[in-house]
Amino acid sequence: MKKFKPLILLTSFLFALTLLIPALLVLPFGDGKVSGKLGEDLTGKAPNTEGAANSDAAVEVAVYRSTIGQIDNIPLEEYLVGVVAAEMPVEFKEEALKAQALTARTYIVKKMLSKDKIGVPEGAQVTDTQIHQVYLSKEQMRKNWEMEFESNYAKILAAVRATSGQILTYDGQAIDASFFSTSNGYTENSEDYWPNEMPYLRSVSSPWDKNSPKFNSVKEVSVKQFESALGVKVGASGTIGKIVERTAGKRVAKVDFNGKVLSGKDIRDKLDLRSSDFDWQRKGDSIVITTRGYGHGVGMSQYGANGMAAEGKSYMEIVKHYYQGVEVTSADGMMATITAQK
Repeated sequence: MKKFKPLILLTSFLFALTLLIPALLVLPFGDGKVSGKLGEDLTGKAPNTEGAANSDAAVEVAVYRSTIGQIDNIPLEEYLVGVVAAEMPVEFKEEALKAQALTARTYIVKKMLSKDKIGVPEGAQVTDTQIHQVYLSKEQMRKNWEMEFESNYAKILAAVRATSGQILTYDGQAIDASFFSTSNGYTENSEDYWPNEMPYLRSVSSPWDKNSPKFNSVKEVSVKQFESALGVKVGASGTIGKIVERTAGKRVAKVDFNGKVLSGKDIRDKLDLRSSDFDWQRKGDSIVITTRGYGHGVGMSQYGANGMAAEGKSYMEIVKHYYQGVEVTSADGMMATITAQK
């Protein structure tokens, strides 16, 4: 066998080395006399993502499949398609789906970099539930969509690929890209619903949500259930509690029940309401609660995003409206860190 010349050997070695280097979230009103209600007393341009598809292809996500109790290693692109399919209606406009794909990629990149394993079985990085991001497999999508599987899958895949390698950052760090279904016309400041204040999670107007089928809802509970859940006594008073403070997003911040003050979030959680923007009236032995919006209200409104897309706004414009002061940047460096950790 002939010996290679040194120059040829070096060239071959460098070529092989380059191949090994990884590329870089109604009950109707009944009849009866109203005898009590809730009162109130208030004193740009897309980054250069050339080769970004390789960034997604280089990463796998270890997902714990809760229904079957196993961990699947899923290519990032396939994982993102499954998340968008689970988290946003496929009928939504393409730019809204792109915005959702961008939030989903941002979430999982931040999660994988943080190495946070709370609520995750050993060997997994996330679950397929609302604890993290809901994920649907191809089999689940096929079952849900039946004859429309191919066209729906292609639509979501196109949205994911249109944002390949992109994430949302603030001061160079991946953001907490929270999202929800429908606002009450405004989003919330993060600290009005959660403990931490995030500079990019600010209250903004979202008028498009009023066209959402989930904008208004009505729930009826018995007086006994109401009292038990909240630990209050309704009695025969003409007013059931009094709103004493509202949030920047115009949701209920605090309600005073004759000296016992509860937060709007607590009331929403304990009564399992769709939103913390609510009002109520008593009708006989029941209390009828009306809510506006659906979800926690922090971050991107999905129906708002779809409304913006319907008006011709791009996914870049959508995310920069709901996440103040953020940039859409290449995830190459972060992807390289993730692959290097394996």
